[in-house]
Parts: sequence; structure tokens; C-alpha cells
Amino acid sequence: MKGNLLVSIELLILFILLPVSLAFSYPIWIKTLLVLIGFIYIVIIMLRVEKISFRINKKLNWKHFWKRTLITFVLITIITTAYVYFVDASKLFCVPLNKPKLWIGILLVYTFLSVWPQEIIYRTFFFVRYERLFKDKKLLIFVNAIVFSLAHIFFRNTLVIVLTFVGGLLFAYTFYKTRSTVMVSIEHAFYGNWLFTVGMGQMLAFPGMEAC
Repeated sequence: MKGNLLVSIELLILFILLPVSLAFSYPIWIKTLLVLIGFIYIVIIMLRVEKISFRINKKLNWKHFWKRTLITFVLITIITTAYVYFVDASKLFCVPLNKPKLWIGILLVYTFLSVWPQEIIYRTFFFVRYERLFKDKKLLIFVNAIVFSLAHIFFRNTLVIVLTFVGGLLFAYTFYKTRSTVMVSIEHAFYGNWLFTVGMGQMLAFPGMEAC
């Protein structure tokens, strides 16, 4: 019981209080320091306490994964393309058409320096460390989506919060079913990179896309 209380406090500090604090105005060096301390702490707990290892499970059902991911991806492409077209048609596929080098750079940076670390922290670490606190697994998935959305609150953008919450639900469900960091990272990269491709990068306040 005491152990669960301490782990609950840890969850509160790392995944709620710290992200929310970043939405307030205070020196960037303090924000950077806090995030760095939190990241180092997570790495230490992940490797020394939980002893998480990253190995690809050979028994993963890739056929089912690709089928579900592609169906979801098609739905997302239809909805987001229509959204960009009706909200600001000038942004539709603006980056890949006008700034192909920037577009390719975004895909690479986002996939390897954003998606992969996020999935390690918000799915792999989160589930291994905090799943014990939730008897109701639907609540676990919901809470995971909430904290994932809070991780983006510093953008101060309602659309970002909504999209990351919906994405969080999808990614949490995938990880809960597969326990695969690789699978959920692929899914995350697919959906996230599409948003930058279709023209939602500027809407999401992504750096470097203001001129498009």
C-alpha cells in the first residue's frame, strides 16, 4: 500500500504537475532543468528499478497490426484532409509541395527524436511502472491519454490538446494489446507525420513552418 502511494505521487509529479508547469511563464532554463531532471529520473527507474529491456517479440501479430493501423490511417487522412481544406485550403500539402527538404527533415526528426522517446516514456515506462495502480484497464488507457495530452500543454493550443488526447487513446490501446514499443512507435509516426504532410504543422504551432 505504501509502495503504491509513493508510485502514485511519482506519477502525479512527473506526468501531471511537471507538464502543466511548463505552460506557465518562467525562465526557460528552469523549465529545461526540470525536464532534464525528470528525464534522468525516469531513465534510472526504468533501467535500474523496473529493469525494462527492449526486445522485439517474435510472436507479434504484424498482420493484424498493419490491418488495423492502415484502416485507422485512411480514416485519419480523410478527416484531416477535409479539415485543412475547409479551415485553410492554402495549407493543404503546403510543406511537401513547397518545402520538400524541410518536409523530409521533419519526418526524420519527428520520428526518431520525438516519437520514439515519447513512446518509451509514455507507453513503455508508464504501463510498466503504473499499471499496478489501475484495476480498470479502460481507466488506465484513459489516464494515459490524459497525461499524454498534458505533455503537449506547453503549446497552449486547444487543437494540439484534442489531437494528442485522441492519439493517446489509440497509442495506449495499441500498447496495452501488443506490449510493443516498436509497434506503437510505428503507429505514432504514421499518424503524426501525416499531420505535418497534410498541412496541420502550422496549425499545431510546429517550429519552422510559419512561412508556409
